[in-house]
Amino acid sequence: MARRLRPVDLGFVRSAPVRLVFARQIAASPESVFHALAEDVAGWPEWFSAVTLARTTGEGAGREVRLRGGTRFAETVLVAKGPEVYAYRIDETNTPGARALVEEWRLAPAGGGTRVQWTFAADGPPVFRALLRLARPGLGKAFRDAMTALDRRLAR
Repeated sequence: MARRLRPVDLGFVRSAPVRLVFARQIAASPESVFHALAEDVAGWPEWFSAVTLARTTGEGAGREVRLRGGTRFAETVLVAKGPEVYAYRIDETNTPGARALVEEWRLAPAGGGTRVQWTFAADGPPVFRALLRLARPGLGKAFRDAMTALDRRLAR
Protein backbone atom coordinates (compact mmCIF):
# COMPACT_ATOMS: atom_id res chain seq x y z
CA MET A 1 0.00 0.00 0.00
CA ALA A 2 1.25 3.41 -0.87
CA ARG A 3 -0.31 5.62 1.80
CA ARG A 4 -1.88 5.51 5.23
CA LEU A 5 -5.08 7.56 5.56
CA ARG A 6 -6.33 9.59 8.51
CA PRO A 7 -8.24 7.38 10.95
CA VAL A 8 -11.80 8.69 11.14
CA ASP A 9 -14.90 7.31 12.84
CA LEU A 10 -18.42 6.68 11.56
CA GLY A 11 -19.35 10.34 12.18
CA PHE A 12 -17.18 11.18 9.16
CA VAL A 13 -20.00 9.89 6.94
CA ARG A 14 -21.98 13.00 7.88
CA SER A 15 -19.13 15.55 8.11
CA ALA A 16 -16.90 14.62 5.15
CA PRO A 17 -16.13 17.36 2.63
CA VAL A 18 -17.32 15.02 -0.15
CA ARG A 19 -20.36 12.82 0.41
CA LEU A 20 -21.71 10.81 -2.49
CA VAL A 21 -24.98 9.11 -1.59
CA PHE A 22 -26.73 6.55 -3.79
CA ALA A 23 -29.88 4.55 -3.07
CA ARG A 24 -31.81 1.79 -4.75
CA GLN A 25 -34.60 -0.56 -3.83
CA ILE A 26 -34.11 -4.26 -4.53
CA ALA A 27 -36.33 -7.31 -3.98
CA ALA A 28 -33.98 -9.20 -1.64
CA SER A 29 -34.58 -9.06 2.12
CA PRO A 30 -32.44 -6.86 4.37
CA GLU A 31 -31.06 -10.00 6.02
CA SER A 32 -29.93 -11.42 2.66
CA VAL A 33 -28.38 -8.14 1.57
CA PHE A 34 -26.58 -7.72 4.90
CA HIS A 35 -25.22 -11.26 4.64
CA ALA A 36 -23.85 -10.51 1.15
CA LEU A 37 -22.26 -7.25 2.29
CA ALA A 38 -20.83 -8.17 5.68
CA GLU A 39 -20.58 -11.94 5.92
CA ASP A 40 -19.88 -13.09 2.35
CA VAL A 41 -17.12 -10.57 1.69
CA ALA A 42 -15.33 -12.98 -0.67
CA GLY A 43 -18.47 -12.99 -2.86
CA TRP A 44 -18.30 -9.26 -3.69
CA PRO A 45 -16.53 -9.79 -7.06
CA GLU A 46 -19.50 -11.88 -8.20
CA TRP A 47 -21.92 -8.94 -7.98
CA PHE A 48 -19.82 -5.74 -7.83
CA SER A 49 -17.97 -5.72 -11.16
CA ALA A 50 -15.38 -3.13 -10.06
CA VAL A 51 -14.18 -5.49 -7.30
CA THR A 52 -11.63 -8.13 -8.32
CA LEU A 53 -10.79 -9.39 -4.82
CA ALA A 54 -12.37 -8.99 -1.41
CA ARG A 55 -11.51 -10.87 1.74
CA THR A 56 -11.79 -10.43 5.46
CA THR A 57 -8.71 -9.82 7.59
CA GLY A 58 -8.13 -9.78 11.33
CA GLU A 59 -10.84 -12.37 12.05
CA GLY A 60 -13.46 -10.16 10.39
CA ALA A 61 -12.32 -6.83 11.88
CA GLY A 62 -10.92 -5.72 8.53
CA ARG A 63 -11.03 -6.26 4.80
CA GLU A 64 -8.65 -6.27 1.87
CA VAL A 65 -10.20 -5.10 -1.40
CA ARG A 66 -8.79 -4.77 -4.90
CA LEU A 67 -10.51 -2.99 -7.76
CA ARG A 68 -10.15 -3.18 -11.53
CA GLY A 69 -7.33 -0.90 -12.60
CA GLY A 70 -5.15 -1.81 -9.62
CA THR A 71 -6.63 0.23 -6.77
CA ARG A 72 -6.12 -1.47 -3.42
CA PHE A 73 -7.63 -0.88 0.01
CA ALA A 74 -6.90 -2.13 3.52
CA GLU A 75 -9.99 -1.41 5.61
CA THR A 76 -11.27 -1.53 9.17
CA VAL A 77 -14.89 -2.48 9.76
CA LEU A 78 -16.45 0.30 11.84
CA VAL A 79 -19.90 -1.21 12.31
CA ALA A 80 -21.61 -4.43 11.28
CA LYS A 81 -25.10 -4.24 12.76
CA GLY A 82 -27.30 -6.66 10.87
CA PRO A 83 -29.48 -6.20 9.04
CA GLU A 84 -29.27 -2.41 9.23
CA VAL A 85 -25.80 -0.99 8.66
CA TYR A 86 -22.36 -2.04 7.48
CA ALA A 87 -19.55 0.51 7.36
CA TYR A 88 -15.80 0.49 6.98
CA ARG A 89 -12.93 2.96 6.94
CA ILE A 90 -10.13 2.76 4.40
CA ASP A 91 -6.86 2.75 6.34
CA GLU A 92 -4.39 2.27 3.49
CA THR A 93 -4.67 2.73 -0.26
CA ASN A 94 -2.63 3.36 -3.36
CA THR A 95 -5.17 6.01 -4.46
CA PRO A 96 -3.30 9.32 -4.84
CA GLY A 97 -4.66 12.29 -2.93
CA ALA A 98 -7.00 10.47 -0.56
CA ARG A 99 -6.70 11.61 3.07
CA ALA A 100 -9.75 9.90 4.61
CA LEU A 101 -12.41 7.54 3.22
CA VAL A 102 -15.42 5.80 4.78
CA GLU A 103 -18.12 3.78 3.06
CA GLU A 104 -21.45 3.13 4.74
CA TRP A 105 -24.21 0.77 3.60
CA ARG A 106 -27.62 1.36 5.22
CA LEU A 107 -30.42 -1.14 4.72
CA ALA A 108 -34.12 -0.64 5.41
CA PRO A 109 -37.17 -2.79 4.68
CA ALA A 110 -39.08 -1.39 1.69
CA GLY A 111 -42.07 -2.85 -0.14
CA GLY A 112 -41.20 -6.46 0.57
CA GLY A 113 -37.53 -5.89 -0.27
CA THR A 114 -34.72 -3.59 0.81
CA ARG A 115 -33.80 0.02 0.28
CA VAL A 116 -30.01 0.02 0.00
CA GLN A 117 -28.21 3.31 0.58
CA TRP A 118 -24.47 3.58 -0.06
CA THR A 119 -22.59 6.64 1.16
CA PHE A 120 -19.04 7.25 -0.02
CA ALA A 121 -17.46 9.87 2.28
CA ALA A 122 -14.06 11.29 1.44
CA ASP A 123 -11.49 13.97 2.12
CA GLY A 124 -8.42 15.04 0.21
CA PRO A 125 -6.95 18.12 -1.41
CA PRO A 126 -9.23 20.28 -3.60
CA VAL A 127 -8.24 18.51 -6.83
CA PHE A 128 -9.06 15.09 -5.31
CA ARG A 129 -12.45 16.36 -4.10
CA ALA A 130 -13.24 17.83 -7.52
CA LEU A 131 -12.32 14.59 -9.28
CA LEU A 132 -14.57 12.60 -6.93
CA ARG A 133 -17.49 14.92 -7.66
CA LEU A 134 -16.86 14.47 -11.38
CA ALA A 135 -16.81 10.68 -10.83
CA ARG A 136 -20.31 10.77 -9.27
CA PRO A 137 -22.17 9.58 -12.41
CA GLY A 138 -19.77 6.68 -12.90
CA LEU A 139 -19.96 5.66 -9.24
CA GLY A 140 -23.74 5.90 -9.41
CA LYS A 141 -23.83 3.59 -12.42
CA ALA A 142 -21.46 1.14 -10.72
CA PHE A 143 -23.74 1.13 -7.65
CA ARG A 144 -26.91 0.59 -9.71
CA ASP A 145 -25.30 -2.21 -11.71
CA ALA A 146 -24.00 -3.82 -8.51
CA MET A 147 -27.44 -3.71 -6.88
CA THR A 148 -29.05 -5.26 -9.97
CA ALA A 149 -26.44 -8.04 -9.99
CA LEU A 150 -26.72 -8.59 -6.22
CA ASP A 151 -30.50 -8.82 -6.42
CA ARG A 152 -30.23 -11.41 -9.22
CA ARG A 153 -27.64 -13.37 -7.25
CA LEU A 154 -29.76 -13.38 -4.09
CA ALA A 155 -32.88 -14.46 -6.02
CA ARG A 156 -31.17 -17.73 -7.03
